Amino acid sequence: MVDRARRRLGERRVGHSGTLDPDATGVLLLGVGSLTRFLRYLTELPKSYVGEVVLGTETSTLDAAGEVTAHHDMAGVTLDAARAVAATHLVGDILQVPPMVSALKVGGRRLHELAREGIEVERAARPVTIYDLTLDGTDDPGVLRISVRCSSGTYVRTLAADLGRLLGGGAHLRHLRRTAIGSFGEADAAPVETAELLSPVAALRDLTRADVDEATADLVRHGRLLEAFAGPPPWAVVGPGDELLAVYEPHRGGSKPSVVVAG
Repeated sequence: MVDRARRRLGERRVGHSGTLDPDATGVLLLGVGSLTRFLRYLTELPKSYVGEVVLGTETSTLDAAGEVTAHHDMAGVTLDAARAVAATHLVGDILQVPPMVSALKVGGRRLHELAREGIEVERAARPVTIYDLTLDGTDDPGVLRISVRCSSGTYVRTLAADLGRLLGGGAHLRHLRRTAIGSFGEADAAPVETAELLSPVAALRDLTRADVDEATADLVRHGRLLEAFAGPPPWAVVGPGDELLAVYEPHRGGSKPSVVVAG
C-alpha cells in the first residue's frame, strides 16, 4: 500500500500507522511527506477488528494462512462457555506472547523472517489492553465471530489461539478485518488510488486540540516550552487559520514540543 501511494503521489516520504497481516483487510492509515513524523500518534490509537475463530484446529501462523499443526475435538464447546472464558481471561489488561509470524523485531530481525527459516525464538509476553471483546455464533459449527476493540500492538490471532487453549483445545483465526483505528472507520476509508489527503488537523483529530493565538503560535513555531494545555495529552496545537503547528507533550508541569511542523 505504501508503494502504491508513493507511485500515485510521486512522493517517497510515505509511511503507515501499523501493519496488517497478509490475509487481513480493512483500515490502514498512511502519512505523506513531512506529516509522516506524526504517524506515531496514530499508531498508538485503539484498533477495532472483526474476524472468525475456528475452534478445534491449530495452525503454524495462528491464522488460516498457516499449516495445520493440531486437531482437537471441541464439538461440546458452547457459545456461553466461550463467552465466559473470554470475559474472565481475555478482557482488560492482559499479557500476550507475540506470534512467530509477525513483524515484531527480536535481535534486529523480524520474527516472520526467522519463522521462514524454521527458527523459533523466545518472545517475552507484552502487556496489551482489550477494551471490548464480543463473541457470537455463526452458521458454521465450531466457528465463532469475534469483535475486538483493543490497544495498539494487540494480536487478534493470539487472542483466537488463547481462547482455543483456554477452552481445552486449540483454535485459529480467519477473515480478519480491521474496522477502525481510533475514530477512523471503514466509512472514512477509500482505495489508495482514489483516497483524498486529509488536512494535518483532520489527520490528528483524535488528539486533544489546543487552539492558540498568533503570539503563542510564534512561540510554538520556535519550539518554546509552554504551560500545559487543557485536556488529556498529547495536544495538537493549532494556530490561526486552522494551521497545525506542532504536537506538545507534558514536561515538568508544563508542555514541550515533540514534533513541530513549522520551524
